[in-house]
Amino acid sequence: MLHGGGSRDRPAPPLPGVVAPGETDEPAALVGEPGQEAAGDPRVRAMARQIASRLSVRRPRRDASALRGLGRLETVPYRGASDEVDLDATIEVLAELPVPEDEDILVRERLRTKRSVVLLVDVSGSMKGERIATAAATVGALAGELAHDALAVIAFWSDAALLLELGDPVRPEDLLDRILRIPARGLTNVAFPLEVAGRQLARVPAREARAILLSDCVHNAGPDPRPFAAKLPRLDVLLDASGEKDIDLGRELASRGRGTCHVIRSHRDAAPALSEIFAR
Repeated sequence: MLHGGGSRDRPAPPLPGVVAPGETDEPAALVGEPGQEAAGDPRVRAMARQIASRLSVRRPRRDASALRGLGRLETVPYRGASDEVDLDATIEVLAELPVPEDEDILVRERLRTKRSVVLLVDVSGSMKGERIATAAATVGALAGELAHDALAVIAFWSDAALLLELGDPVRPEDLLDRILRIPARGLTNVAFPLEVAGRQLARVPAREARAILLSDCVHNAGPDPRPFAAKLPRLDVLLDASGEKDIDLGRELASRGRGTCHVIRSHRDAAPALSEIFAR
């Protein structure tokens, strides 16, 4: 049974910075996904697959300065990118090798740890048409970028469905099909998926943990989402502005979550926005 729905009495306009628009007290729940019989429009499925297959996140150029400050500082063989020699370790190696090679020089570098990312995809009643293509592009681009990292995917409306547990194998086409089988329905409870994302990320180191919210941010069910955003290690927002939207709330959620808000107007904007997010 789905939960959610607005109050019959229209609430008074909220004071700025006090409550989120559409705040209600309806509970939300994690529910199962539709079965295979809910295949959706085959034309939309074909278009979404085509878009997702074409797009990928542009990787930032890797150099010594880009690595500085990220990950654990470790001693590794010289590979042409570091200027900080580990003298003690190198002297031990050179004592046994009178004619050393470049890789016998040991340097200190910060090595990136495994990233953990939770993608929150809005599939509420307002997310239709071009917005389905945007969701497809985001899933495809992000799944490709995180092939060797940990990814979780949560689809949400007034309730939510956990499509991929953090750390489970990532299969982009399977994820895409599972999202497309969920009919656009219900109101938009932004708070609940943020809470579920927090539970997923609670078991991993905060340094490489983040959530990415893809939504129009028209919050109209459930509690104020901003306190839940503030509890996440980092929250970045991809705000779909192709229809109804609440840009102010999207920007405030990103600010509370120590992340950035990127306004996207079509599926073509998804991958560049993700590239900017992962470059930070």
